[in-house]
Amino acid sequence: MITHNEDDKALLEAIRRYCAEVLVPAAAEIDETGRSATCHLESLAEMGLMGLNIPEAYGGLGLRATALFDAVALIAGACGSTASMITAHWLATDSILYGGDEAQRHRYLTGAADRSLGAFALTEPGAGSNPADMTTRAIREGDGYRITGTKHFISNAGEADFIVVYAKTDPAAGARGISAFVVDPKAGGLRFGSPERTMGLRGGHVFEVSIDCLVAEEDRLGPEGSGFRTALKVLDGGRVEIAACAVGIAEAALGAAIEWAKQRKIGGAPIATLQGLQWMFADMATDIEAARLLGISAATKREAGERYSRESSMAKLFASEMVGRVTDKAIQIHGGYGYTRDLPLERYARDARIFRIYEGSSEIQRNIIARTILG
Repeated sequence: MITHNEDDKALLEAIRRYCAEVLVPAAAEIDETGRSATCHLESLAEMGLMGLNIPEAYGGLGLRATALFDAVALIAGACGSTASMITAHWLATDSILYGGDEAQRHRYLTGAADRSLGAFALTEPGAGSNPADMTTRAIREGDGYRITGTKHFISNAGEADFIVVYAKTDPAAGARGISAFVVDPKAGGLRFGSPERTMGLRGGHVFEVSIDCLVAEEDRLGPEGSGFRTALKVLDGGRVEIAACAVGIAEAALGAAIEWAKQRKIGGAPIATLQGLQWMFADMATDIEAARLLGISAATKREAGERYSRESSMAKLFASEMVGRVTDKAIQIHGGYGYTRDLPLERYARDARIFRIYEGSSEIQRNIIARTILG
């Protein structure tokens, strides 16, 4: 088990208080109305949470990967939409951190550690699980590139201050022909659809983006053709963060079910005394602990600078499926009340459902794990 240092413990405790005082009271209203979780940007920035993953050299807090896992779990357990927004922002900043040079890191990450919101534009209508199938092009024009294409299901895009767009500079090279660019939405050439009407995470807005814009060569991250390698590194970290989101929501659901079972009485005794329910609680707690340990295992390797693709896929696969089991049991324990929108259980279940789909579906994670086992 990971033991956090005193600085990390203090920060995590501050995040816990922030979640209880700011995120939890607003979570149901954000879900009900679809109001953007960007309403929390100012307070997130004041807490330094926008730059938790960004090294101190670029203005962030540079939180260790293991502590970052627990921070994400706290945020997701309080408000899934806010966790979705901020972890999508980190995909964009990690793209710059891994793919950019020192000048680009200082140029973009300092603002991103404060109030500048980022978006990560990889997925396309016909290229989700296999980014190599993307059709977005970046063609040399003058001293820069003209990027044309369509991206879909891009979190934060219509509200972002910068977007990392992945496009093919050499279509004949397949995945090795993908490059990454930082695009300023205010420069023109981007059109955004209305936020998608999603099942859950309703305040973590996702958009379709139509692109026909010019970017300077200095906005390309790394050499031409290096974008796919950057995206893979970014997604390894993103999958650990999704596992953390799953753990956070599952812990919130378990906590609600425990409180309910201690208060709800049948025949004069709390239903927590029923052996059948006790076994459900045992399974839920075991599932959550296993998911957290898989996530921490991946985060530990990430922290050490080791390769962790298999561990991140295992963590995401198990945790994203675990949270479905746990939220379903929590609803069952609440009986008919759990099926109502008066309690947060159904929101937890809806918010968690996407975890088995985005940043690589469960099926894709199984493919990745099998390849590492079978060589």
